Amino acid sequence: QVQLVESGGGLVQPGGSLTLSCTASGSIFSMYAMGWYRQPPGKERELVASITASGSRNYADSVKGRFTISRDNAKNTVYLQMNSLKPEDTAVYYCNAAKTNYYGTRYDYWGQGTQVTVSS
Repeated sequence: QVQLVESGGGLVQPGGSLTLSCTASGSIFSMYAMGWYRQPPGKERELVASITASGSRNYADSVKGRFTISRDNAKNTVYLQMNSLKPEDTAVYYCNAAKTNYYGTRYDYWGQGTQVTVSS
């Protein structure tokens, strides 16, 4: 089990920056792959960025070059630094933790979400 709490959302102007944080408790953070997902208004949830336990990163094409995902295992925290924000980045952002056990079963845990609004 892992519990996730996001913070750092808010209102920002286009071209501005914002950093989201997600702190985990209840399990061994370093064993999980971590990700940030978002759900824009009226659209489906999508993967924004992920980082594996070994530090391998993956980004959605729409955010490559603008967003950076990182993790600090000592602090049980994953970050999403968002630069050059656009109105289309407006969404509820969710922190995700995922782990696959030795049977091949994947387990996913989700934070409550934090609103990011990029004003026009």
